[in-house]
Amino acid sequence: MALIVAARYTTFDQAQTAARALFAGGFAEDDVHIFYVNMAGAHAKYPIGGDRPADPDAGPAQYGALLGGAGLGLIGAVAGGLIGAALTLTPLAVLAVAGVGAYIGSFMGALFVTGRRKPGAAPAASGQPDHPEARHAGVLLALHTDPTREAEACRLLRGAGGVDVERANGRWQDGHWVDFDPLRPPEREPESMSSPAAAPPPTVAPR
Repeated sequence: MALIVAARYTTFDQAQTAARALFAGGFAEDDVHIFYVNMAGAHAKYPIGGDRPADPDAGPAQYGALLGGAGLGLIGAVAGGLIGAALTLTPLAVLAVAGVGAYIGSFMGALFVTGRRKPGAAPAASGQPDHPEARHAGVLLALHTDPTREAEACRLLRGAGGVDVERANGRWQDGHWVDFDPLRPPEREPESMSSPAAAPPPTVAPR
């Protein structure tokens, strides 16, 4: 696996400027890969589009909709039968009342379970649902480097306006980050990686 450092830019021109700074710093052109990352939900991982089979915030909402629809749908059917018998409604009207009951039941059931946590589950530290961080859209410049030049690479990327600087262990082949996964949460590089090393304090000779 190769060590890869990457940063996000707003435009390709900004990324190209950062690449030129890397080349001037001695990094090879074959070690730089610039590409665009779509916004979350637009990576087309499935034939019908989207990134995940279900919204991670939805929880078991589909089960609540089914159970609520079945329960209140039955109540609606019974109520429709009683109303139909009392008001001599047509069978079609009775079915309409049952359908309204099923719709209300599915809606209320989905609302009841959406966002509910399992008993004993701890809330996420950020207060948000504990699903992977969404990667921001933008132009990503990825650099194949080695640990001895990691701090220098971070400094150059940030100096050229790069944000969300990250590191990864991935496959680098023919100048490309071939196993990049836009759904994988990025591992952020600390700001200290781009700061110059602190100079030792001066020594004062005794008088």
